[in-house]
Amino acid sequence: MRTTTGWAARGPRTMHRTTLQRRDLRPEDVAVRIDYCGVCHSDLHALDDHAAHGADREGPLVPGHEFTGVVVAVGAGATRFTVGEAVAVGNIVDACLRCDMCLGGQENYCREFPTLTYGGTDRRDGTPTLGGFSREHVVREEFAHPLPSGLDPAAAAPLLCAGITVWEPLRALEVGAGTRLAVVGLGGLGHLAAKLGSALGAEVTVLSRTAAKADDARRLGADHLLLSTDEEEMGRARGRFDVILDTVSAPHDLAPLLELLALDGTLSQLGHLGPISLETMSLLVGRKKLTSAGSGGMPRTAELLEFCATHGVTADVEVLPSSQVDEALARLERGEARYRLVLDLSDLDLDVG
Repeated sequence: MRTTTGWAARGPRTMHRTTLQRRDLRPEDVAVRIDYCGVCHSDLHALDDHAAHGADREGPLVPGHEFTGVVVAVGAGATRFTVGEAVAVGNIVDACLRCDMCLGGQENYCREFPTLTYGGTDRRDGTPTLGGFSREHVVREEFAHPLPSGLDPAAAAPLLCAGITVWEPLRALEVGAGTRLAVVGLGGLGHLAAKLGSALGAEVTVLSRTAAKADDARRLGADHLLLSTDEEEMGRARGRFDVILDTVSAPHDLAPLLELLALDGTLSQLGHLGPISLETMSLLVGRKKLTSAGSGGMPRTAELLEFCATHGVTADVEVLPSSQVDEALARLERGEARYRLVLDLSDLDLDVG
């Protein structure tokens, strides 16, 4: 076994530094020294769930599923990477690679369910997977991506979750020049949706509850800000958009958003993935479509990284030493991240006595 150091759950939002075990490298594996790992809302959900049900599970919970680092070892049969290469890893680290989804480049929808970077089960030995709030991870080489040299590794880390989550629907819905795109919510996902939509050539509008976001929205590439709390302004915007990406994580009514869609427009629900209630008439009038997406396959993720390197797109991040992980989680819960908090894991090398 390989030994490393990381942050494991001790309470609902409390982490403690501990020694972790990683598997010895299989022939197709690479070991990655993690330098930067983003902090995601799904980490909060996982920590709360672990606090409620952790006694029924084996092993610790180590969050983190969007990270960048450097290859420090390669398996005997691994051919994609050499020691010293910069890489990026997202929220899945294995899949069956033989079902129709995997063969179609959608490993995130693997029929046998993909192996999650943390909170999952290794498909070979059945052990729980431990995430990127640690100094090292062992990954099947197909699920690591070369990190383009033009991307800052800290600002690129959120591309592997927040970035790919919005990139998949942007590409699937063929957003580009001439597309009237609306982005609901200006958080970790939303700010990248605005940046990527603008880089693709779309006319981007950010929907926000406050006019205070106007300057930030334009800095991120948006052409307009639409106040969702202004009934008259929302009324004037009916039928305006071809595509709406909804990144709001809290439960909310989708009907007002569907009214903003043009004929054959699409609302892609990306933030809140829980139960929803919807009148069919909201879709019927205008032949509107409601869809969703989760994470992304390996080809799209590689495409995203290259696109971001070419167009200079990365997340707006605040980097914190990993020893401040509890503070990072608390700030994320309070909505104080502008727009992604990223942990610098290098302090795990320090001897804390």
